[in-house]
Formats: sequence, C-alpha cells, structure tokens
Amino acid sequence: MGSKISRRGLLAGGAAAALTVAGCAADAGPDGRHAVPDSPHQPGILTDPPTEAVFAAFDVQAPDRRALAGTLRLVSTSIATVRAEVLVSVGASLFDDRYGLAARRPAALTTMRPFPNDVLDPAWCHGDLLLQVCAPDAATVQSTLTAIEGAAGSALTPRWRIPGFRPENTTSVNGRPTTRNLMGFQEGMSNPDVRDAATMARLVWAGHKEPAWTSGGSYQVIRLVRFATELWNREPLATQEAVFGRRRSDGAPLGRDVETEDFTYADDPAYRFVARDAHIRLANPRTSKTADSRILRRGYSYRTDTDEGLVFACFQRDLGTGFETVQRRLAGQALDKYLLPFGGGYFFALPGTAPGEHIGARLLNA
Repeated sequence: MGSKISRRGLLAGGAAAALTVAGCAADAGPDGRHAVPDSPHQPGILTDPPTEAVFAAFDVQAPDRRALAGTLRLVSTSIATVRAEVLVSVGASLFDDRYGLAARRPAALTTMRPFPNDVLDPAWCHGDLLLQVCAPDAATVQSTLTAIEGAAGSALTPRWRIPGFRPENTTSVNGRPTTRNLMGFQEGMSNPDVRDAATMARLVWAGHKEPAWTSGGSYQVIRLVRFATELWNREPLATQEAVFGRRRSDGAPLGRDVETEDFTYADDPAYRFVARDAHIRLANPRTSKTADSRILRRGYSYRTDTDEGLVFACFQRDLGTGFETVQRRLAGQALDKYLLPFGGGYFFALPGTAPGEHIGARLLNA
C-alpha cells in the first residue's frame, strides 16, 4: 500500500485498531541520535512535535509471543541507532488469540467505530503496528522508517502509510505547540498545558483501573481526514471564521482580543460571537462538566498528488471520556461539510522503558 490516497477508495466503510509506533522529540546524544529513553513515558506525547512525520501501518507476522518480543527488541535497537524520534503504541488487534495477550488488553482499548460523518476505507484502517516517525526533515523520517523496516524484516508486513508535516510549527506564549492546518487556521490552541504534571495525570496518562503494565502509557487516536479544499477556498473569510469560531489571522476566538485569553461561553449565551455549531464551542464547551473530556492534540497535515487534509492525533486517559465524548459533541458541527474522515484507529501508547528493557517488555512479561 503506497502513500497516495485514492478518491475511489474512500467509499467503503470500516473500523480499525492497531499497534502504533509514533515518534517525537527525545533528547539527542552527542552524535544526534535519539536512543529509546529510560523514562516512565515515551517521547512523542508531551514533547514538541518536529515538523515532519510518517505514519506507517503493518501487520505482525511473528508466529508466537517469543518471536513478537524479538521483533519489538529489534525495533527498540533500531530506534537507538537512528536520528529521529519514535513512539510505540499497541492496538486492539494485537490482543487476539495469536499471542495470548487477551487478558492484558488495556481496559478501554477497542476498534474504532465509524461516526456519522465518516466514510472509512478498511485499507486505511487496521494494522497491528503503526510507525509514526518524526524528525526535523523528511529525509531523516524516511531513512528511520527504512531502518526499522529492515531490522524487523518479514515479521512486519506493510499495510498503509501516509506522510505528515506541520507548516508554521510554533510554540505559543503558553508553551503549547501550534501549527496551521491546510484550511489556514491554527491547530492545538486549546490544548492542555503539557508542563502541568497534575493535568497530564488527570487527562493523559492511563489510570488505576488499567492493567499494572500500562502505567505511564496513554490512549492514542489517529484519524485520517480529507479536506474539501476547493469548496473551502470558495468560502468568504467571514464564513470560514464562523465555522471554526476563531480569527484566521491570529487564532483568537471570535469576540476576544488574543488567542490565549481566558473565557467561557457563558459570556456569549446568545451566540453573538461564536456560533452554536462552531468547531471550538462544541469541541471544548469550557464548563466544569466537560473539563475531563479534554484531549491532547498532536496532529499533522498531509498532502498527496490528489488529496490533502489532516492526520489527527490525540492522547487521553480514556477513549470514552476523551475522544469519543468530544466526537459526539461535534456531531452536526458546521465544519463537517468540509471534512471526510476515511481512516485511522484507536491505539495505546506503551509506557517508557527501564534500563535494559525493550519497548513492549512490560506488556509481554506481565
């Protein structure tokens, strides 16, 4: 499966879950390489996203659990030799009867069901392994993916892949990474502060109801979303801003002075500034009842010869409380007219490693 996205292929329905390897922002050693860190958490969740990425899904062909452990050990060793950053996550399909892991499945990990606006193509969903490799340049991303594939050999069968990039990748005054999507609007403006450990524990890291091995991990969602760019570009600026609920120029919510201004929608009960169906009002209503459904977004744009859009990625403590709750609120948003979600899935980002461990060791040895 190549990286181009066929318009014909987006008319089939489906759902997915996978094992993911995603990458970003660990501290480089003297030679610029990024070894797998000894940490409770992997890089690629709280770290600032580099400007280039690739998401590549694979099916695992290892015959048994011992062989699976060997594959993950080879992946870990390969990560330590490359100049990019890699995060590893597991999906629900890994917990079938092949490796005896059913009892160790994270409590909320399921396959992603289609939502009302989705036209999911099974060829762009599913997979046991998803590599999301990030680096400052595309050449490093590609060489890293090639190195990991070479190390794993026949144990991984390619399924689908898509490159990503973050134009105007910046950090705002509150320390949150932001970028502009291909509709021209800033992304990640209302992300929770990754520097606040208590907030991350409440919103991002797996909780006490999970299997013990999951401590330090997080639920990850990937959504591949095609944009109706021509239709969007025909809309006047005022319409575009009303759809998002933000000014395109600086990202400030409509009716507010700056992007970082603290506010609640109770100040705008008649929808004078931010429309009832505006994306930002539905995604984050800013009430005490919806505070625990906030998610940590970490997306990338994509562009091929025929399509462009968003590789939406987010992390949360629980899929039902986080992404699925937000997605239900977004049903009927004005933005839906310009979006076609066609792929992705639910994943669990594995915990970090202790000295001498390979990625996934705690899952396989639990």
